[in-house]
Amino acid sequence: MIEIFVVSFLVALTGALSPGPLLTFTIYKSLKQKRGYLASIYILLGHATIELTLIIALLAGASFFFQNIIFLTLVGFIGGIFLVIYGIVAIRGVLKSDFETDFTFEENMVKGYKGNSFIGGILVSLSNPFWTFWWAVIGLSLMVNFNISFLKPVEMLLFFLGHELGDIVWYLPISIFIYYGGKSLNPKIYKYVLIGCGVFMIAFGIYLAFNIVFDPPTI
Repeated sequence: MIEIFVVSFLVALTGALSPGPLLTFTIYKSLKQKRGYLASIYILLGHATIELTLIIALLAGASFFFQNIIFLTLVGFIGGIFLVIYGIVAIRGVLKSDFETDFTFEENMVKGYKGNSFIGGILVSLSNPFWTFWWAVIGLSLMVNFNISFLKPVEMLLFFLGHELGDIVWYLPISIFIYYGGKSLNPKIYKYVLIGCGVFMIAFGIYLAFNIVFDPPTI
């Protein structure tokens, strides 16, 4: 079962490291909010709340399809392929970016919703179309591969906690770093971290795609 937690954590971490609306919102609140070093905690609580709701909805709404081996195999295979594609796109984006200049967090980068951090974590997540797509394809594929269901509450909890920890280990340090005056990241280090994430996503996507075909889930 520890495999579920570790893989869920690593896949979530690779996604969290990629720049996106939630990172932008976290930076803004860390800069502007009183006790901004805690901003990411409230934001991620909102983010986790909507993700747990979505996991439950996916398992409840797809209960009929989760008993169809053809559907499960297709979802697992397609999710793996999209993970490979996302890894390739992530690496291409990094290689095309100018990481030789200072990677700074300017205030014009962090405009948007300025209200409650918890509610913001929910709204920013819902407003990001990639987040919905990720869960509909890649997230569902992971649940299929690991046989996550209401009948296996421990596995479901490990999957959820691993996923949320992937967000925490990136967003919390960023929030603290920004609040206490750090306005820049080493561009070269960040570049190679993102490339490493892309390579991991490609490798794990290939594994998922082949694993679901040669070792389909039991129903």
